[in-house]
Amino acid sequence: MKFTISTALLAVGLLSGCQLLDRSTANYYEAKDWVEDGVFTQGVEGPVVGKNGVLYAVNFAQQGTVGQVTEKGTASLFVTLPKGSIGNGLRFDRLGNMYVADYLGHNILRISPDKKVSVFAHEPAMNQPNDLAIRDDGTLYASDPNWQEGNGQLWRIDTNGKVVRLQENMGTTNGIEVSPDNTVLYVNESIQRRIWSFPIKHNGEIGEASLFYQFEDHGLDGMRTDVNGNLYVARYGAGEVAIISPQGELLRIVKLKGQYPTNIAFGGEHGQQVFVTMQKRGAIETFMTEFAGRAFAGFY
Repeated sequence: MKFTISTALLAVGLLSGCQLLDRSTANYYEAKDWVEDGVFTQGVEGPVVGKNGVLYAVNFAQQGTVGQVTEKGTASLFVTLPKGSIGNGLRFDRLGNMYVADYLGHNILRISPDKKVSVFAHEPAMNQPNDLAIRDDGTLYASDPNWQEGNGQLWRIDTNGKVVRLQENMGTTNGIEVSPDNTVLYVNESIQRRIWSFPIKHNGEIGEASLFYQFEDHGLDGMRTDVNGNLYVARYGAGEVAIISPQGELLRIVKLKGQYPTNIAFGGEHGQQVFVTMQKRGAIETFMTEFAGRAFAGFY
């Protein structure tokens, strides 16, 4: 469905604190390469942008690493994870700590600003923690698929490292994100092609799930929200990012160069540059959007 931003929607974006780029200099929704093929492994995932403006993603050059991208085409090793750990989703908290979903070690790792790596949470009952979302208060949520069985779980990790299972017997839980106002948790199921929304209570618990959106084909992977609450969904195998309104309306499809996007992050000078990790290519693509990512309104 083709979508044109209306004057009213632009006004909403401005009121919400979103900064818009000069339309004369920005080509919105045109995917280009940011990091070329083979710089990361086919396990490239979990993009996240720190307060320093640096883009991070897992599995730079080899599995079990986190790489950093300081500018277009310039990537290097940030840190090597402990032996037996391979990262997937990444998130930052407000203090600059990076959290890593270590699917091989059943851990949530924490990397301090001085690059010290520690186990923040360990849960043997996890299948393979996949992606992470984080609330303002530092509470983490983790998706946890079991690809062989075609099902999955959903976990909360409190700021003290306590792990609480919120849901089990879901589909293959994968992409996960929190709304800008911290009241909704979005979780998708890759194989089942569904996105669920859960109301988030003040104590971090979640309410009853509602079906937010159902796709007819291809898989689903990482997700992020912008400052207006629109949900950006990596469509694995479709070679696209779907943008869905908070009301569950498909607003736009952004075509990518590769077919296998794994995850999404916002960054750039005004938070309006979208980075997309590409599995088969071991690369990172980018495009511009009108509205800044949620993190650039003070959320992480």
